[in-house]
Amino acid sequence: MTRTKATAVGFVAVLLWALLALLTVGTAPVPPFQLNAVCFAIGGGIGLIYTAATGGFPLLMRQPLKVYAFGTAGLFGYHFLYFSALRLAPAAEASLIAYLWPLFIVLLSGLLPGERLRPLHIIGGLVGFAGAAIIVAGKGVDFASDAITGYALALLCAFTWSIYSVGSRGFGEVPTAVVTVFCLATAALSVPAHLMWETTVWPTASIGWLSMVALGLGPVGLAFYVWDYGVKRGDIQFLGVSSYAAPLISTGAMVAAGMAALSGTLILAAVLITAGAALAATASARGS
Repeated sequence: MTRTKATAVGFVAVLLWALLALLTVGTAPVPPFQLNAVCFAIGGGIGLIYTAATGGFPLLMRQPLKVYAFGTAGLFGYHFLYFSALRLAPAAEASLIAYLWPLFIVLLSGLLPGERLRPLHIIGGLVGFAGAAIIVAGKGVDFASDAITGYALALLCAFTWSIYSVGSRGFGEVPTAVVTVFCLATAALSVPAHLMWETTVWPTASIGWLSMVALGLGPVGLAFYVWDYGVKRGDIQFLGVSSYAAPLISTGAMVAAGMAALSGTLILAAVLITAGAALAATASARGS
């Protein structure tokens, strides 16, 4: 598969993550770590079915432990830090800090062999972040001094996902099927976190169960497989910047579902995010 096609595969993850908010609303009142455990178990189940159908289990057994430790730290670490940040800091501010990960991916990609970080990549990342910030921050942010621990965890969360994404390139020869184990391990680790901090609550209507299954199949399932493939073989700088499209598309989906209203702010965010992605694509195409 060509680099361009691999990038397109990776971008499918961005499209799937854009459905995360809409589907998560449908799962209320299920708490986050419980939802994490169920959805990642479904996502891991997808991998098990694929691996069994392709006879890939022997290949999975031959992978070194460090591969599984790295992947599990990336998936579980990101979600653990993010949910923990939301417990200790206001949601808008914590989410805004956590959403620095696409920009960090762009910056860290310059350390990869064969990759060159260009000025337009950085500018595109900053412009994209500005667009995402407009959406995430909503009506404004107010960083409170008593929530500093939550903000620190959100920043660590952003670093965790960016390091996982960029570091995956170092395991380029490892098959994407290993994400199966990452998902199952993340599901297993989410169980004690749920039992420690949450009360078990299940959906009260069929839409809740359907939303939970849809999350496991898409945003918390297939998305991590295609992202792995994309960052290993595609244009990682473009994928980083284009990831800012997720909150934009997410808000658009909420508007289409009647859960949010179209506004001038959303249009401005769309322009900024599109411009950021265009700048990153231009840098990759021209090599300037």
